[in-house]
Amino acid sequence: MSEEFKQAALDYHQFPKPGKISVELTTAAETLTDLSLAYSPGVAEPVRAIAADPENAYKYTAKGNLVAVITNGTAILGLGNLGPLASKPVMEGKALLFKRFAGIDSVDIEVDTEDPQQFIDTVVRIADTFGGINLEDIKAPECFQIENVLIEQCKIPVFHDDQHGTAIVTAAGMLNALEICGKNLENAKIVCLGAGSAAIACMRLLKSLGAQQQNLTMVDRGGVIYAGRDGLNEFKEEFSHLTDARTLAEALEGADVFMGLSGANLLEPELLIKMAPNPIVFACSNPDPEINPVLAKKVRPDVIMATGRSDFPNQVNNVLGFPFIFRGALDVRARRINEAMKVAAVEALRAIAKLPVTQEVLDACGETSLTFGPDYILPKPVDSRLLSSISAAVAQAAIDTGVAQLPYPAHYPL
Repeated sequence: MSEEFKQAALDYHQFPKPGKISVELTTAAETLTDLSLAYSPGVAEPVRAIAADPENAYKYTAKGNLVAVITNGTAILGLGNLGPLASKPVMEGKALLFKRFAGIDSVDIEVDTEDPQQFIDTVVRIADTFGGINLEDIKAPECFQIENVLIEQCKIPVFHDDQHGTAIVTAAGMLNALEICGKNLENAKIVCLGAGSAAIACMRLLKSLGAQQQNLTMVDRGGVIYAGRDGLNEFKEEFSHLTDARTLAEALEGADVFMGLSGANLLEPELLIKMAPNPIVFACSNPDPEINPVLAKKVRPDVIMATGRSDFPNQVNNVLGFPFIFRGALDVRARRINEAMKVAAVEALRAIAKLPVTQEVLDACGETSLTFGPDYILPKPVDSRLLSSISAAVAQAAIDTGVAQLPYPAHYPL
């Protein structure tokens, strides 16, 4: 980033007043009557109603449209463990995106502990305040334990976006890229560089969608994760299989897909030569990808390339998923976000990329045309159809799988 851009980022967060979110009133508070209804004595009536039936909290408070973005700052997007307070701008940014794209009210909560049980205890004790919980920037492997326990102990949906949001958007883009190449997920040979929370979630979802265990090869700092390798934790062990490959170079021999969720410039250009015809490269390390797209296309003109950056085609951006997934889950009061809801989000997201792109989107992106193909495998975040399509698909999947507590919303599609 240039010095000019860095200063612009600081100014953006400071002016016209510090931060990116605020609280607004949703009802009248002008007269004495308004105030007596808002607080004492009028507030006693909804208090009694909620005490009699906790479900009334959805009727008389903001709970049903309120999501907490919660972290301990141990894995701040590409910056590492800088602590909970340093993560606050990121969490406020997440809250901004919830509101901007799905009309969901959101507050950030930074928990000052690296102990998983302390974190869990804190969240469980405050969970009933909210309609849903978005976990963010928690390092692996603790994030797996934390999410699993919170899903079981909380009565509201808990979703670790670093895992599942990344996986959903990645899977949608990858399925479209494979389709363009005339390949299918069931037979695709996929190599994933990185074995953290996002990588494991991506691999799990790809398996749910039909990828074969023996075709999924994960590579961490120690090399290929193969069956019998010493020192693997239970999450990496889940993806071990019999293979003679021990290095990234060996794993990429004949591979259809490279998926990078690791670090900058870790994919050497010459390794692309080893891949199968029409290779697919998702280099999603931020802010700098595993390989520069310009360099990748120079080495392999037939490559379909995706990154996490907005200044290249095919941005893998979590904002394509989480606001709309939570919108659908909240609107049917889902108890959790399950695998079927994630798959429904994948299918809805990938379908939007195949639709004619509206003039509204073209204008917002400064483009004259966008057509489903190698440089357009995922829709743009400003596409208003994301809200209606993904929310509807998620809500219906929640109903179909029995985790919804309300029927399909009468006001859908949004």
